[in-house]
Amino acid sequence: MSGNGNKRTPLVAEKRYPGNGTAKKKPAPKKKPVKKPVTRRKTAPKRTKPRGLLGWLLFPFIWAARIIWAVSWRLGLVVGLIIAGFSFYFAAQMPPVDELIDGRTRGSVTMTDYRGEVFAWRGDQFGGMVTVDTVSGHLTNAVVATEDKRFYRHFGISPRGVASAVRINLREGRGPLSGHGGSTITQQTAKLLCLGVPFDPTRWDSEAEYENDCRQGSLWRKAREAVFAVGMELAYTKDEILTIYLNRAYLGAGARGFEAASQRYFGIPAMALSPAQSAMLAGLLTAPSTLAPTSNLQRSQNRAAVVVGLMEDQGYLSQAQADEARANPATLSETARANAATFFADWIMRSGPESFTRNTTEDVFIRTTLDPAIQTAAEEAMISVFENEVREGSEAQAAIVVMSADGAVRAMVGGRNIGETGAFNRATQANRQTGSSFKPFIFAAALDLGMSPYTMIDDERTCWKRRGASDWCPENYDRTFKGPITLIQALAESRNIPAIVLSEDVGRELVRNVANGFGLNGDLAAGPALALGVSESTLLDMTGAYAGILNGGSQVTPYGLVDLRIRGDSETLMDSQGAGIGERIIGQDAARQLTWMMTKVVEEGTGRRARIDGWQIAGKSGTTQGARDAWFIGFTGDYVTAVWMGYDDNRPLSGVTGGGLPATIWRETMTRVLADKNPTPLPMTIPPEPAQSGLLHSEGGEVLDQDILNLLDSIVGN
Repeated sequence: MSGNGNKRTPLVAEKRYPGNGTAKKKPAPKKKPVKKPVTRRKTAPKRTKPRGLLGWLLFPFIWAARIIWAVSWRLGLVVGLIIAGFSFYFAAQMPPVDELIDGRTRGSVTMTDYRGEVFAWRGDQFGGMVTVDTVSGHLTNAVVATEDKRFYRHFGISPRGVASAVRINLREGRGPLSGHGGSTITQQTAKLLCLGVPFDPTRWDSEAEYENDCRQGSLWRKAREAVFAVGMELAYTKDEILTIYLNRAYLGAGARGFEAASQRYFGIPAMALSPAQSAMLAGLLTAPSTLAPTSNLQRSQNRAAVVVGLMEDQGYLSQAQADEARANPATLSETARANAATFFADWIMRSGPESFTRNTTEDVFIRTTLDPAIQTAAEEAMISVFENEVREGSEAQAAIVVMSADGAVRAMVGGRNIGETGAFNRATQANRQTGSSFKPFIFAAALDLGMSPYTMIDDERTCWKRRGASDWCPENYDRTFKGPITLIQALAESRNIPAIVLSEDVGRELVRNVANGFGLNGDLAAGPALALGVSESTLLDMTGAYAGILNGGSQVTPYGLVDLRIRGDSETLMDSQGAGIGERIIGQDAARQLTWMMTKVVEEGTGRRARIDGWQIAGKSGTTQGARDAWFIGFTGDYVTAVWMGYDDNRPLSGVTGGGLPATIWRETMTRVLADKNPTPLPMTIPPEPAQSGLLHSEGGEVLDQDILNLLDSIVGN
């Protein structure tokens, strides 16, 4: 124990921790503060600074702006809600994407030659559905770079694009909505879909009228287009919208969609397109018909170069790729470049069944008889003769048909405007007087009656009496008369008097029946003029009639359609049954004797210009009254080729006869056709020369109708 003797108070817990233990004294209650009455000070009115002159001048405008803003944001909110409502409505109505791929109201016709190679298209071509994933990446890049570089960043409309388009239009002196539209790819697709309005034939007379209505550029239409575009963005993904666009866009030459255009211009699928080819196709979207490479290749290539630049600027192509595309621009495939046989293709479209050609709603495939090599030969021959042997600036026209002996048309040129689709076809649509090219049918009738080619006929001056006028005395082409000659010489030299005499002797009705049997079904002349070819026919029908002589005297119906089927079907809907060789018209022996006689026309007579060394050729020339029509029709053992030349307005040719330029065109054509072939002998018979032959001559004296005489007065044939 420790201590110092002093007594201390012990240190207890209560002292150590004052909060515990002994109770504290209650503090005296606080006095409640007395609230002083608040005296409200009157707020002095704010002093407004004097407006000043400028303030007073601006006050109405500021006031109006405030009102406009107050109204416009409320109105904008209402309009926005309406647009959103309609956009959601359109989005709810959108069908599945695959139902929007092919929007054509009519089908297409694809024509192939005798080998099955495509040479022509008609109608709206659709190559089949493609998607963003099944086409070349260069193609989708080219389309986006050209048409809508912000495609993957906007929501269907691009205010910046519209403002830019308006600015460009105003700068170029047009209305704000005229010219550049500033439309996004989504808006363009909405327009291609006609804002969901289907084609109604009771409302629109044609698909073209329907499409024009869909593409009108009014302000109201633009507003509806924008709303519909937003609806599309709500309903579909970006790639789905681009897929619809790639399938429905029109790209010229009847091509609907990029697959059809790729096949049409380049002969390849859209998945194989190069940067240069993709740029060319994307460039067509601005003006498909004008920029189509089949219309103007250079213009199309120039536009493609611009697209290549856009692709490079936006990073889709490296500089090396862009330089390569510019240095080697896309070119047409051989088939597209040739644009071959337009007259032939148009003939197929006109002569085929309307429901499967001109008004088809299906995609139709037609296999034809066309031989591209022969078609090229005919086209080159015509071009060569007109360039080298016809005076510059001449408006004379010509037509060519090449046909097999069975009536299968292998080539057709309907005029000098080769390659022009829908042009007037002088081979099938022009009815012209046949002149002396009709004479073989007179000789066919005589030989079928048993006359010999060696039968003598009197080529002498013969006159027919007229009522109330002097006698009518026709002349030959050379204005001379040769007296008694054989039928062989009469045909070879195309003597008019012997032809009339022979026709009168065998009977005009029989001659008319033979001509009708061979396919000349027009209104044949009733009088002696029949023998001089005053009746009209088409070049195609005349070719078929001569084919009847070549094949042994049987009727021939020209044809070009071999078979027809619908895309995707293996079943043939129709074929050439009923065309080709028909019933016999004259005996085979008579036909073969006539063929031999017609070789003399080429060897010794008016058709000498048609000779080709090493080949047997039979033919006949013809020149009508006043040289308004000139013909040469000839055949080898394989082909019948007919050439007509004249003016569309029926004015006379100058210095042209059937044995002249038409025979030259015939030779130029057939020289090319036969170049790589071995000579084929003609099916002909050389009859034995009789010991004695009678003499046919006319007594004249028949009284003729004045109309017939007026016609005969001006007829001279060769």
